[in-house]
Amino acid sequence: MSYKIIVVEDSPTMRQLISFALRAISGLKIVEAVDGLDGLKKIQGEEFDLAMVDINMPVMDGLKLISLIRQDPKNQNIPVVVVSTEGQSEVKQRADALGVNAYITKPIMAGHVLSTVKSLLEGKGEG
Repeated sequence: MSYKIIVVEDSPTMRQLISFALRAISGLKIVEAVDGLDGLKKIQGEEFDLAMVDINMPVMDGLKLISLIRQDPKNQNIPVVVVSTEGQSEVKQRADALGVNAYITKPIMAGHVLSTVKSLLEGKGEG
C-alpha cells in the first residue's frame, strides 16, 4: 500500500530531517511545503493520507493551517501530526481542540516520528 504525506515546515533542515526519517517507510510519497500557505495550496490540490505540520511558521502558522484542513470536507479526516518546539500546554490544547492526532516536540527523533506516523497510517486502513 502506498501513502502520501505532506510535511509543512519552514525550516529546510527540519524538513529534511523529517523527510529522511519517513523514507524508512516503503512506498511513501513525501510532499514538502515551506509554510502554511504553501501547505494549504498543496493540500487543496491533492489528497494526502497524513499531514505533519509545524506550528511556528511565517505567512500562515500551523494552527491556522490545521483549522483550514479540518474545515475542508475532502481532507477533514486526515491524521495531523504537529511537530513543534512549542511544548506549552496552551498551544497543545489549541492543537487538541483542532483534532490533532499526535504531537511531537522538537528536537525530533527519527524513531519517534516513524512509530507515530506508522501507527496513524495503519489506523487509516481500518475503518
